[in-house]
Amino acid sequence: MVGSGSDRELGSGEDARGAGLVAGMLERLADIGARPEDSYDERLRAGALILASVGIALISFVWVLTYLAFDEPLAAAIPATFQVVTLVGLVVLARTKRFDIFRTTQLTCFLLLPAFLQVALGGFAASSGMILWAVMSPLAALAMLGVRRSLPWLVAFFLVLAVLTVLDPGLVDGDPAELPERLVIAFFVLNISGMTLGAFVMLGYFVHQRERAHAALEVERERSERLLLNVLPEPIADRLKRHEGVIAEQHDEVTVLFADLAGFTEMSAGMDPRSLVGLLDEIFTSFDALADAEGLEKIKTIGDAYMLAGGLPSPRADHAEAVARVALAMRDDVARIASTTETPLSIRIGIDSGPVVAGVIGRSRFIYDLWGDTVNTASRMESHGVPGEVQLTERAAGRLEGVFRLEPRGPIEVKGKGLMQTFLLKGAVA
Repeated sequence: MVGSGSDRELGSGEDARGAGLVAGMLERLADIGARPEDSYDERLRAGALILASVGIALISFVWVLTYLAFDEPLAAAIPATFQVVTLVGLVVLARTKRFDIFRTTQLTCFLLLPAFLQVALGGFAASSGMILWAVMSPLAALAMLGVRRSLPWLVAFFLVLAVLTVLDPGLVDGDPAELPERLVIAFFVLNISGMTLGAFVMLGYFVHQRERAHAALEVERERSERLLLNVLPEPIADRLKRHEGVIAEQHDEVTVLFADLAGFTEMSAGMDPRSLVGLLDEIFTSFDALADAEGLEKIKTIGDAYMLAGGLPSPRADHAEAVARVALAMRDDVARIASTTETPLSIRIGIDSGPVVAGVIGRSRFIYDLWGDTVNTASRMESHGVPGEVQLTERAAGRLEGVFRLEPRGPIEVKGKGLMQTFLLKGAVA
């Protein structure tokens, strides 16, 4: 009978819980002896060796029980010794946090105990090639210590192998263990399989944790990338990541916009902090979306003021038109938010077009900013503007003539500039 959907879901849930328990147990086992100051890499290396040691200790029960059953107490004592050394080593590790002692002890046991067992059983053939297990010593050293520091363990393995090769004829002619031929073959298969499994578990854990670390680093890298792009244009961020030094550019055709919430300082005095920040967040998030939709660069916010520019870092012919469209949309959005929140909001917007210098300043906290007369004049257009209106300089208006409806405001006295002919942006030409 086919199980119901709920039965299948229950089964998969139990499997997931079982896998989670096993994974949790392995994590706790791998963290034995871990110190708060240990790096992730140190914990990873320690965990790989601990898991491999515990796995081999568990497999050792097969040899201990089998050799005892065939009246080979010396042969049984050697894998039992490894079990005791591993258990004591884990207890000492948990108490002292000295992983270097545990590592050296385990690598030595990996190297010498298979050789002793091979001698006790009477050579390569009688022991089913027990020396295969000694390969774990240089492999584990490679994972724990790196290439250079693991070379002595590799040399030691070959020395032990050479000694056993010299001794083998005498061991065969002596008194080898009397084990059934089928058992010798079965143990040969077990030794190959077990050593392969032990190496696979150790290196597999190592690789798996490295992959997890890589995935976590990739997530962090993407997060850092998003944060960087929140404060810098993408081309500028790419140049900064290439360590190009001071980043500064001259742009001859740029349109700069300043916007400020008229009367916001007085209004905010009576607002609680959460409402104040929430209102600004709603307004500036709307402005960000408008700028992104037109491909403009948000430069910065200062209090309740907002600055953006068109035509940089990549030049574009329609920079003034794009900024004008955003200015009108910003004015409409503020009016909509004022209506829905029942707050007396209005906005002043000032625009100028012309040359600017753009660059990145700061080291620990980067900022992409603009300098020049165009920036100062756009700021003056805002501060000398009319609430609810978009004020432009004559040169900015000239770039919009015929595409947008413009209303001359007449000459006005502008601080630091004297009399200037200005215009109000009313809308697009139908």
